[in-house]
Amino acid sequence: MEVSTMLCFLFSSILFIVLFRIFIKQFVSKRQHLPLPPGSMGYPYIGETFQLYSQDPNVFFASKIKRYGSMFKSHILGCPCVMISSPEAAKFVLNKAQLFKPTFPASKERMLGKQAIFFHQGEYHANLRRLVLRTFMPEAIKNIVPDIESIAEDSLKSMEGRLITTFLEMKTFTFNVALLSIFGKDEIHYRERLKQCYYTLEKGYNSMPINLPGTLFHKAMKARKELAQILAEIISSRREKKQDFKDLLGSFMDEKSGLSDEQIADNVIGVIFAARDTTASVLTWIVKYLGENINVLESVIEEQEYILRNKEENGEEKGLKWEDTKKMVITSRVIQETLRVASILSFTFREAVEDVEYQGYLIPKGWKVLPLFRNIHHSPNNFKDPEKFDPSRFETATKPNTFMPFGSGVHACPGNELAKLEILVLLHHLTTKYRWSVEGTKDGIQYGPFALPQNGLPITLYPKK
Repeated sequence: MEVSTMLCFLFSSILFIVLFRIFIKQFVSKRQHLPLPPGSMGYPYIGETFQLYSQDPNVFFASKIKRYGSMFKSHILGCPCVMISSPEAAKFVLNKAQLFKPTFPASKERMLGKQAIFFHQGEYHANLRRLVLRTFMPEAIKNIVPDIESIAEDSLKSMEGRLITTFLEMKTFTFNVALLSIFGKDEIHYRERLKQCYYTLEKGYNSMPINLPGTLFHKAMKARKELAQILAEIISSRREKKQDFKDLLGSFMDEKSGLSDEQIADNVIGVIFAARDTTASVLTWIVKYLGENINVLESVIEEQEYILRNKEENGEEKGLKWEDTKKMVITSRVIQETLRVASILSFTFREAVEDVEYQGYLIPKGWKVLPLFRNIHHSPNNFKDPEKFDPSRFETATKPNTFMPFGSGVHACPGNELAKLEILVLLHHLTTKYRWSVEGTKDGIQYGPFALPQNGLPITLYPKK
């Protein structure tokens, strides 16, 4: 009886293994024979990089979608890619962290640092996200409203009565806010050195990864090394002081964080990258859209002046508080609509960690996958009259997965609350104290890589009488 039972068990086990192998073989075979999405890979190595970054991304993507559909392949910055433009596909990619990890092209990864939060998932990513959120959540950033306000007032004061390039000035403002959030009051001692190195680094962000003397990439990597040295000095100085710092660097340096100095440096540089140009681009577009839509501008001014009058009538101290920013409902809708229309981040990068089947196509392991936020935000299926600037559309909730300016899923931008706060603070002072006129051409968009008004929007800023 025992022999018969053992033979039966052995036969069943062998049968299970055979059937399982057949299933796996058929499954793999099916995956291997799935077609790639339609599309063009462009020139060898270069691919279609120049076509994407030298023109309106709307035109580039729209022509591809018209020809190949909502899912197509391409080759960008040395990487084979699959691009997707439907809300459902974007949700699938952004919320399947086990299938798609966040990534950037090799050039960005080497410049930011391989330990930066963008390139990881799992426990390490969760730990970093927790540390960042601890510094950037409302409970933490409400304490630095006066400091952000001081930076905003100084920035606007320095622009008075002269012709400025809006984007460049806003980059300076957002860079200083980023340094404040990372280094606290210590940032003033290192601001100029950090700024000089970072400005060199950013020029190589979208360059081909050719590390030869004279190339933008080579100069950027040299600046990256200098940035790491400055950060090492700051970390060493803090350890000597043995103080409890409440800023982001303090959070990273906490013994409980378990981060090495190299990991800290990579993530500090990564946060500067994420916090600076995107927010400066949004502010530049807001200035343009408000100048072109006088009714919207007047509504914003009325809302901001009401906050001032209300504080004065109630005998409150001058200066904004966190609670004041919660009353800026119309201004917040202007920010939302600007994020939609301008779509500063045309897409984001993910990488397939294994072969993935989606809608009958194969997304090969190692390929980049790009959800096209701009096309989702500009689709008439998702927004009525999508090219029109209309903040009132956000008086009601948007369709699911059609508005994703900060991404989605576990890798959504953890600094979005800080970005909103610094925009609101600057707009409060801009609209209550100043008026401006756009100089030169008022139309046209430039790309490289962010979409910006032509020439960075030259304006002259005047104090209100």
